[in-house]
Amino acid sequence: MANSRQSSFRRILVTRILLVFVPVLLTGEMVALNKARSSLLNTARQNLTDSAINQGEKITDAIATLKTNLLSASYTKAIQSGSAYKAEKFITQLAEQLPNKVDCIQLKHLQKRHQKNQIIASSCGNENIAEMPLSFPNDQIQITPILPPKPGTTGKRKSKNQLQLLLSAPVYNQRGNLAYALIIKTTLHQQLKNKQGSLIGSLVVIAEDGTILSHPSFEVVGTNIKSHPASQQLKGVIKNALQGNNDSINLNFIDGQESVAGYTAISNPITQQQQQKWVILAVASVKDALLGLDEIKLILIALTVSLIGASLLASLYLAPFLASPVEELRDYALNIHSHHAAQPIPRNFKIKEFNQLAQALDQMVERLKAWAEELEIAWKEAKSANTIKSQFLATTSHELRNPLNIIINCVRLVREDLCDDREEELEFLKRADDTAIHLLGIINDLLDISKIEAGKLSVVIAPLELRQLLLEVINIQSVNIQHKGLQLKCEIGNGIIPVKADEIKLKQVLINIIGNATKFTDKGSIIISTKIQEQNGKSYVMVSVHDTGIGIDPTQQHKLFRPFVMVDGTTTRKFEGTGLGLAISRNLIELMGGKISLESLGLYQGTTVKIILPLIDISLLSASEKKEDLGNNQHTSTDEIKDRIYPNLQQEQPTEIDNSQQASINTEKHIPAR
Repeated sequence: MANSRQSSFRRILVTRILLVFVPVLLTGEMVALNKARSSLLNTARQNLTDSAINQGEKITDAIATLKTNLLSASYTKAIQSGSAYKAEKFITQLAEQLPNKVDCIQLKHLQKRHQKNQIIASSCGNENIAEMPLSFPNDQIQITPILPPKPGTTGKRKSKNQLQLLLSAPVYNQRGNLAYALIIKTTLHQQLKNKQGSLIGSLVVIAEDGTILSHPSFEVVGTNIKSHPASQQLKGVIKNALQGNNDSINLNFIDGQESVAGYTAISNPITQQQQQKWVILAVASVKDALLGLDEIKLILIALTVSLIGASLLASLYLAPFLASPVEELRDYALNIHSHHAAQPIPRNFKIKEFNQLAQALDQMVERLKAWAEELEIAWKEAKSANTIKSQFLATTSHELRNPLNIIINCVRLVREDLCDDREEELEFLKRADDTAIHLLGIINDLLDISKIEAGKLSVVIAPLELRQLLLEVINIQSVNIQHKGLQLKCEIGNGIIPVKADEIKLKQVLINIIGNATKFTDKGSIIISTKIQEQNGKSYVMVSVHDTGIGIDPTQQHKLFRPFVMVDGTTTRKFEGTGLGLAISRNLIELMGGKISLESLGLYQGTTVKIILPLIDISLLSASEKKEDLGNNQHTSTDEIKDRIYPNLQQEQPTEIDNSQQASINTEKHIPAR
């Protein structure tokens, strides 16, 4: 049953795509919008700064041009003559020729005998443009800004929010006396209504003392910045401008709107003193500066809606494309228990990864089937092992009970004095002794296999001479081989075979291997040989014990080195034994860094057991071992070795000894730690 909190792959795919895509899209658009706003503001600031510089230069150039023209006109004969007709004609021509907008040009009397400020000629009718007494210190042109009338006073002002100036020049008559004043009233900068989005800006002129000379709002002209809410910002602007910096600033200066202003400073054209300056500002509202931002917003909104719609459509399109293979694989996995072996897993998807997943799932199913078969085989083997264990316990109990009975009976016969003579008593005691040794061997095997299972079986490794050890083992086993009438062939050579092993444990293994060969061979021969071989740059000695006995079925050979597992219980019962010898031998040889293996072509085709041990440098052997082996090689003939090894060998059962020369080993070999 599905969990109520779980969701389908399709729904998760669609929602996750949207959850990831939409925030990323909105974040990106917000970043883009902020970047566009910042870029537009930076562009507006730069443009307004350039506009303020240009307007300041225009004002300076315009005043200089007017002063030059006014001074030139004051020296013309038409003006100096005082003739109203000539002056009127000249003034009209001058007004048309001046490059700047001139509101009015007037020529007035200054002599006392005439009415003061009497107009001689004018380009604007009878309007008196010079309301203040005129004086000309040092005969210089006087420049006066026209400020709006104070509240409560009368006066006309056509251009209320324009920067207007009065330029007055002294005029001398033909006799050289100061008689007239030539006056020009001009508007230096036309405050035109800027188009929406224009970045030219409105002109604001502030004198060095803080008086606002020009401003888009008529009420502000003539006031001081100290009374303005943005006075601190304006003081900072004046300070920076007077220091020669041309820059921009954000401030609320026109109609309470947030504005951007670029500013610069020019020399005060009224005082003609370089240390006194005017500050020129070009002011535009932030709304005009960011006019293009609204269009960008609309584009981004349309783009957002389009991309979200496209992502939704893409999600709905991709969901079935991705979910269908997953659902097919899910259905296959859920119903895999009911599938027939011939039913294939879904394949041929358009996506490579899903095909790989299908292949992996198929391989997993095959592995599960293989594991199921292995488990079934293991279960059968375990069941068989349980049966074999019961047989082993029965055999072991038989092997332990019979020797004990023999020992008890022999001892009782001697103790109860039931023997006929002393010779018979010794015979029974000898039989009891042999049986006790046999019983001790069985118990030792059981103890060794217990140590192996507990992981406590250990060996004491030391350098030894393998050939000498083989001769000792052959000497021990020769009686049994002779008793069964078997032929023994030895091919162990005359050279020293230095190895590193546990002498007692290795002797135990060799006795067991040769004993098994003797036990399971009724006729034929036993061949014991050694061979030196190289592998991966290392030298090894291989001890081979081959017999012509009953052999082993190849299908059963893998069981021989397992404890408590016997190939055939009847064979074990026939030949006696616990079946632990090979298992113990394998563990001992592996602890000594070697390997042991068994080969047989089949039943009644003999068996070969091979033991491989790494060789060591001959210099590691003790001096006594070298001397003893060398003495044996120099002073013992083949016949003497034969007599020493087989002292009880019958003449009708000759034993062959084939001595082959082996190369001596001079290189020290490393034995792996176990």
